[in-house]
Amino acid sequence: MSSFVVCSVQDTRGLLETDSLHEPDEETISQFDLNSMISEEEREELKIELVKLEDEITTLRQVLTAKEKHLVEIKQKLGMNLMNELKQNFSKGWHEMQTTTAYKKTHETLSHAGQKATAAFSNVGTAISKKFGDMRNSPTFKSFEERVETTVTSLKTKVGGVPSGGNFEEVLSSTAHASAQSAAAIPRVSEKEGELRC
Repeated sequence: MSSFVVCSVQDTRGLLETDSLHEPDEETISQFDLNSMISEEEREELKIELVKLEDEITTLRQVLTAKEKHLVEIKQKLGMNLMNELKQNFSKGWHEMQTTTAYKKTHETLSHAGQKATAAFSNVGTAISKKFGDMRNSPTFKSFEERVETTVTSLKTKVGGVPSGGNFEEVLSSTAHASAQSAAAIPRVSEKEGELRC
């Protein structure tokens, strides 16, 4: 049984080996082909052309940077700055958006809904006002108002005031005044006297 294990380990070792495959890739082949096809003179000419192109690109970048600086200076002299440009772009975009049919339809729908909501709130307010008016004129409220007036009149008589008729607000006001006077008339006992009695 031990030979079987040794044999299987040797067989699996061969499967686990990771030797890389040595196949030529396309870059190597194309580079080799180009190198063999280009002469030394052409190679030197291409290198010179490469250097010239890189120099031209650098020069163009410098020119572009100088022109951008000049543009900024002109805008500053004209009073144009980034904030003004943003405002102009925003205004233009807003105007363009307002002219779209989707915006117009949405605006009309919301406007119509707002008008309906305003009318509904107005109707609710009118209904509430009418309800309060009806309630004040109801027999129940009149009965309550008469009872309060009777109670106030009897309190005035007991406190020493002269009974007088009046509307509900006057009766409440006079009752509050009478209550304040009666509270002021009650003698207060100081804390020291209260301590002595205890």
